Amino acid sequence: MGAERRWTVLAICCLSLFLVGLDTTIVNVGLPSIGAGLHVGTRGLEWTVDAYTIVLAGLLISSGALADRIGRRRVFRIGLVVFAVASVACALAPSIGVLVAARAVQGVGGSMLSPVALAIVVNVITEPKERARAIGVWAAVFGVSMAAGPLVGGALVSALGWRSVFWINVPVVAVALVLTALFVPESRAERPRRLDGPGQSLLIVVVGCSVAVLIEGPHLGWGSPAALTGYLAVAVAAAAFGWVESRRAEPLVDPLLFRRPPFVAAVVGAVVVFIALSATLLLNTLYLQHSRGMSPVAVGVVTLPMAVAATVCAPLSGILVGRFGARPPLMLAGGFIAAGGLCLVGIGDQTDVRWLALAYLLVGIGFGFANAPITNTAVSGLPPARAGVAAGITSTARQLGSALGIAVAGSIVADVSPARLAEASRPGWLLVAGCGLLVLLMTPAAARHRKPPVPEPAVQDPRPASTG
Repeated sequence: MGAERRWTVLAICCLSLFLVGLDTTIVNVGLPSIGAGLHVGTRGLEWTVDAYTIVLAGLLISSGALADRIGRRRVFRIGLVVFAVASVACALAPSIGVLVAARAVQGVGGSMLSPVALAIVVNVITEPKERARAIGVWAAVFGVSMAAGPLVGGALVSALGWRSVFWINVPVVAVALVLTALFVPESRAERPRRLDGPGQSLLIVVVGCSVAVLIEGPHLGWGSPAALTGYLAVAVAAAAFGWVESRRAEPLVDPLLFRRPPFVAAVVGAVVVFIALSATLLLNTLYLQHSRGMSPVAVGVVTLPMAVAATVCAPLSGILVGRFGARPPLMLAGGFIAAGGLCLVGIGDQTDVRWLALAYLLVGIGFGFANAPITNTAVSGLPPARAGVAAGITSTARQLGSALGIAVAGSIVADVSPARLAEASRPGWLLVAGCGLLVLLMTPAAARHRKPPVPEPAVQDPRPASTG
């Protein structure tokens, strides 16, 4: 496959990442209008977001493993169709119950997009330096979706109503389906592994219960009987998952993989970076809208430096990884995230918008430099034939980090009046700064030199299209 064709495949796969990221951000912007349109309170609105997150996080690794077995392009196309159908159901939802159910189905489709698309890229672009640059572009797409979400969402909701934030997914999916049929080759593991049903089921319980506890903890109380039951369920399911996986010849997630310090550091780094990012986005939105009285569109404009910085720095980070390894971009990531968090510790109701923009710029630079080395290290921890699982593990770590960041930041400012929101959010900004410092501490482990894994050959079908 020529370079032009390889990068065309990358562009098509990045479109799916853009779709998933854009959908999440747009829905957040449209929540107040959804509540008014369906006559539902805060609790129902939370589950509009949470249903998608829980299902997505619970199925990411399973979808990656399924793609390695039956074909990555096939699963990718199924995911696009499921996502589009669920988006139509969301747009037509007559009640909050239907909307939440449709969002859960969207999570099923979304789980087949990001990790499977990344696995396609890893199997098409195999040269290490070119792959690192490609992953840098992949990471940059998240910044683009982050930038476009608040602006596009605010404009759509203002002009066409909240249902338009779901209708916009349909033409994007249609374009992606056509391009996939024309350009993306099929690939799968040469020797398909057996599907690990028990392991996948337990993994869904672990991830789903963990995310649910993190989301509901602030409302139920961290020491309530319901929360304690959730902790017990997570602990039992996690222990059972480890026991089952250690005794299977072909486990979904090989426990020995977590004896590799670079891989562990990459997974933990993904969690930490997305704790910082999700906490920043939540605290920023509440502060600007409630304390400063800004509209959703204005919030998107003020935070634009963060999105632009992430978009610009992500491909640069990929180039640095390809030339010098993971250490330089990870050090830059940790330093800038810590600096951005510290800049926001002392904010008040009258803080200069230029100071806020500078802080958001620093966080965006840090996030932009973080994604490529973390993703490249995690994907490199498994042979290409199991790239779907590697991408799924990384994506799951991101979702867990996002849920944890939202839960912790939400609990910090829970039941706080708008007049005290700036002061109450200061521990959250210390959390962001601490995450940056933790990335710096993990850099030596993530950047440790090691021999690459012995690759398992993957079957590539060079034919551009298949109607099946």
